[in-house]
Amino acid sequence: MLVVGSGGAGMSAAIAASEAGARVLVATKSALGASNTARAQGGIQAAVGDDDSVESHYEDTLAAGHMDARPELVRALTEGGPGAIGWLSEIGVRFSRDGERLRLLPCGGASRKRLLQAGERTGPEMVTALRAAVRAAPVELAERSRLVDLDPTARGWRATLVGKRNGETRSVEAAAVVLAAGGGLRGEADRRGIGSTNHPDATPEVLRLALELGAEAREIESWQQHPTGSVWPEALAGYALPETTRSYGATLHARDGERFVDEMAPRDVVSQAIEDVVAAGRGVAAPTGATGVWLDTAAIDRRHGAGFTAERLAYVHKRYGKAGVDITRERVLVYPVLHYRNGGLAIDRDGATTVPGLFAAGEISGGVHGSNRLMGNSLLDTVVFGRRAGDAAARVAA
Repeated sequence: MLVVGSGGAGMSAAIAASEAGARVLVATKSALGASNTARAQGGIQAAVGDDDSVESHYEDTLAAGHMDARPELVRALTEGGPGAIGWLSEIGVRFSRDGERLRLLPCGGASRKRLLQAGERTGPEMVTALRAAVRAAPVELAERSRLVDLDPTARGWRATLVGKRNGETRSVEAAAVVLAAGGGLRGEADRRGIGSTNHPDATPEVLRLALELGAEAREIESWQQHPTGSVWPEALAGYALPETTRSYGATLHARDGERFVDEMAPRDVVSQAIEDVVAAGRGVAAPTGATGVWLDTAAIDRRHGAGFTAERLAYVHKRYGKAGVDITRERVLVYPVLHYRNGGLAIDRDGATTVPGLFAAGEISGGVHGSNRLMGNSLLDTVVFGRRAGDAAARVAA
């Protein structure tokens, strides 16, 4: 079987399919693991806290998505959460702890402290562990290979791959295919002339191929913005400050200093509030002419004590420090930036699309998040539905 894409969903699918006995080829445009997953900083949600429940996670996810998600997919996602954390731990992801207990943080739209982190860059830590697991498995890799065509055959699929460096063409026969190539928002951002947090290779050609094959879609034109994209300094323009900055106490302010939104509301609410403040002329202009609002990151140390930011947000602190800004003493300018495709290819609980033998997982799929994604659910999605799709595709390929 063939897996297209090597982010969290693609690698999870490949491992699950291999464990199920399938012969697996992973084709990826870049190096193994180069993906949006590798850029995810904030964390992963799962109902593992003593005061939490799968039902609460389920209700929060449906509410954040404006009740547009498919309940059976949300059920599969949230019920799979604790198991996904256990599996990630088994393959080497070291989640942050306070003593013997997993550290759980609040995040926008969640009614419980449910966000787990591996350090402060959970996505890269997941990619490191997943990549090692893929390389240790009997999985064939076609790195730096683009999928340019996909045709149904009597026995399944014929995929055409083109080498990114040498232009060589390779034809691959597969009984089943898992598409895990992401939502392709880099292309959308380029078309609209706006910033994006996506990996440079996050372009939508694989999604288009599936649609041309007749796969149905859900909420495919629904995009999520990350509320706190950096406006200034110019060297960090478009960089998204993780939501944990607000979890730890950073607050949003208009030019006159007024707080104008609950910083822990769902992302679409916070993003819209920022846009409304700027549109009303209450924003703050950067030297470049771009406009945003203040994110008072210095409030974190005021709340928790000196040194907290440098410890818990070390990457952000150092990155801004290199650009000449001490976020423990200075506010930063932010404005929403294009971040995630909420919808995509319609799938069932096993990741099967409406085209027989074609599966999808991760950001390329739709129905899991509705018209707005709850922060931390994307990394969970990649593992839960990546593994479900890989296992189901392996059964088709058997």
